[in-house]
Amino acid sequence: MLRIYSTLTRQKEDFVPHTPKQVSMYVCGPNLYDPIHVGHAFSYIIFDTVKRYLRFSGYQVRHAQNFTDIEDRIIAKAQKENQSIQAIADVYIKRFMDEMDALNVQRADAYPRATGVIPTIIEICQGLIAKGFAYEAHGDIYFRVRKDPDYGKLSNRSLDAMEAGARIDVDERKEDPMDFALWKASKPGEPSWDSPWGKGRPGWHIECSAMNLDVHGPQIDIHGGGQDVIFPHHENEIAQSESYTGKKPFAKYWMHNALLRLSGDTSAEDKMSRHVGNTLWVKDALEKHSPDAIRLYLLSTHYRTPLAWTDADVEAAARGLDRLRAAVKDAIPFKGAATNPEIAQLANQTREKFIAAMDDDFGTAQAIAALYDLAREINRARGEGASPEDLSPAQATLHELADVLGLTLKEPESKLLGAAPFIELLIQTRKDLRAAKQYALADKLRDELGKLGVTLEDGPQGTTWKAG
Repeated sequence: MLRIYSTLTRQKEDFVPHTPKQVSMYVCGPNLYDPIHVGHAFSYIIFDTVKRYLRFSGYQVRHAQNFTDIEDRIIAKAQKENQSIQAIADVYIKRFMDEMDALNVQRADAYPRATGVIPTIIEICQGLIAKGFAYEAHGDIYFRVRKDPDYGKLSNRSLDAMEAGARIDVDERKEDPMDFALWKASKPGEPSWDSPWGKGRPGWHIECSAMNLDVHGPQIDIHGGGQDVIFPHHENEIAQSESYTGKKPFAKYWMHNALLRLSGDTSAEDKMSRHVGNTLWVKDALEKHSPDAIRLYLLSTHYRTPLAWTDADVEAAARGLDRLRAAVKDAIPFKGAATNPEIAQLANQTREKFIAAMDDDFGTAQAIAALYDLAREINRARGEGASPEDLSPAQATLHELADVLGLTLKEPESKLLGAAPFIELLIQTRKDLRAAKQYALADKLRDELGKLGVTLEDGPQGTTWKAG
């Protein structure tokens, strides 16, 4: 049975969604004032894999991922570039979609935008005021944190300790320094919407509560995001959502991935951060590495374990991919009848190991290890003369399970693709030289091809090549 570590309870729990075999999942999406970096991609790849595994396990998943398209930094960027917030958001949404497609991240079922749920935000604010959880002050609406006895339960902090350790600007409009804004009165030159309290715009935290409510209703199964948004963002989401709906548990399972940093980074936050500047844009990463290599590297550790990005480690993952690709090379479709019981049994055992690993809080590292073991046995069996029909059940299993991790196992596009006919001709020439026992010339031809980035591999079915 699938067990998930929930940040709220700080333990692994059996996964039992509100509705059998149906999962509602919400993952915090990008703030649209800049491109995303590989730290963001780490989170999106993790939750893409979670969704893929749930569907592999027979669940119907409705996945929503928000776009934050109204926020202080977006407004500042729009003002600086003399553009609308809509124009800024559209640019980064398109780039985000293109980069997620390139990383083989499946599209969400819904992409709500903060500016699209303003009526719901106003409705929530009105409901919280009516229940005494919020109050108006000069056009701003604040949430009374001390009115909520459970405040701090997600981050495991007491309100007094948070206040003592916080740097809080004095704001005479607030009843309590820890109260947070649900609605902000508009300032000159800012986008604004009509409300019962005058022109204004939403606060950051209320946006996700409203988008969740619009897409999924008052309760969801999985809420995901990075560890850096546990407090205050997710803490405040819980407080305002549960206070508004009458203390119905907002999310049943809170999942948070660890943070990614650049190797050797010594910034104060020790994570990739756009406003700190210690980032690697996804676009730049994709120019250096294949999408499969990036995914394999990021999934090679548990999602709750911090990770340091290095190009050398991603390149090592790419070399590991070569073993997986070699195992499924020239595979034929599996027709459902195994011709080699031993290989078929190995495929079934690998499936069991893979499922056991993923059922344990999405243990992708152990799942990948099972794929490597299967690939090794396929390559060994092929070397011992196993037929394509013998190998097909194991190869089909390897492809299927790799797809659960979002790995295509496709050969990366090679700059030498146009030279393929000439390389094949040289391979045939080398074969002729070997047949004529002119081994020195055959070896020289192989070595020269190697200098050009072409690696030859001799096997029972003949010689194949790949661009290195």
